[in-house]
Amino acid sequence: MSDIRGSKWVDLGDTVIARLEFHGEKFEILVDPDKAWDFRRGKDVDLSEILKSFNIFEDAHKGLKATEDKLLEIFETNNVDEIARIILKKGFIQLTTEQRREIINNKKLQIINILARNCINPQTGLPHPPTRIERAMDEAKVSIDLWRSPEEQAKDVLKMIQPIIPIRMELLKLAVKFPPEFSGKGYGLLERFGTVSKDEWQKDGSWIAVVEIPAGIRGKFVETLNNQTRGKAQVKIMKE
Repeated sequence: MSDIRGSKWVDLGDTVIARLEFHGEKFEILVDPDKAWDFRRGKDVDLSEILKSFNIFEDAHKGLKATEDKLLEIFETNNVDEIARIILKKGFIQLTTEQRREIINNKKLQIINILARNCINPQTGLPHPPTRIERAMDEAKVSIDLWRSPEEQAKDVLKMIQPIIPIRMELLKLAVKFPPEFSGKGYGLLERFGTVSKDEWQKDGSWIAVVEIPAGIRGKFVETLNNQTRGKAQVKIMKE
């Protein structure tokens, strides 16, 4: 399984190890942590800027190089560049403290946005501002998991902050009617916000659809709908 690990970080000055375990064998390369991380995120980085040694190791700490026979057996090539790219794309890259901090901060922001988009204050029926959700997370001493996805963590975070602020995840089911002059753009517009479950064309050319959207974006949804139809679209809440 591909992954990036930050535990047991090996201090080699400005160099870290990228490691791939494949077919029961271990292969390592020495890399610049920032350049390797940029490469992993899809940036166009020259391999010569990433590699700190143009060797494939079985154990970089001991300076034990992989044999050409083993490279040919496992990778079907002994070309260092080709093998290094495979290790960088599919293997484990040790992270610096700064890189770990960046990942955690980005995931925290994504979790906040997920909750702000999908949740409401059940006392008011309105979404919570992201800053209020962040304060609740800080008060609940939420710890962001470096490796789990923001979507997976959002539900756990929701449970942790519910004793602090009134908040719940909710979907709204809305019936929307587009007048004939705007019916052509209706489906695409609704799909941007949620899932269309039913739709029906009327004899006069208007279009009616049922859409489910996250409760937290209700205001943005209605605002966009009014802007796109000059206020002529009709919205009715079917389930709240």
